[in-house]
Amino acid sequence: MKRLILMRHAKSDWSGGFGNDHDRPLNQRGRKAAAALGEWLRKQKLFPDQVLCSSAKRTKETCQGLALPDMTEQTFLKPLYLANAGVILNTLQQAQGDIVLLIGHNPGIGMVATAILSDQPDHPHFRKYPTGATLVADFDIPDWAHADWGKANARHFVVPREL
Repeated sequence: MKRLILMRHAKSDWSGGFGNDHDRPLNQRGRKAAAALGEWLRKQKLFPDQVLCSSAKRTKETCQGLALPDMTEQTFLKPLYLANAGVILNTLQQAQGDIVLLIGHNPGIGMVATAILSDQPDHPHFRKYPTGATLVADFDIPDWAHADWGKANARHFVVPREL
């Protein structure tokens, strides 16, 4: 079995002056949300052994805010920046860990969350997939190369305002 933690970056700063969208950081609320999500992951005993993260500043800061163990392999990938669902699935299919945390952006992350599940969670915010939204889903597959649409079962779904 393989487990995916699919996370949208926390709330970013829209006040400007950052050069371009790729360089936009988290705002104060986003930094607090990332820390809360990290605490939630620890309470759920969800410890990823591999992180695949967009190279954007706000996704990197979300990852840092989670305060993952130092031994967690982290890879920051430019193709995940504003990636569509196909690119995200292809990236996941190349993963090596048993528990993979993938951090990205909407609309792609929300589309993947909807498309990978056999049944969607009954949560009022799932379809919107707001900032910080986090899905934990299990795949009954031997390796990530077999990950595909409609093959995962939802285990948890949380948004930062619930924490």
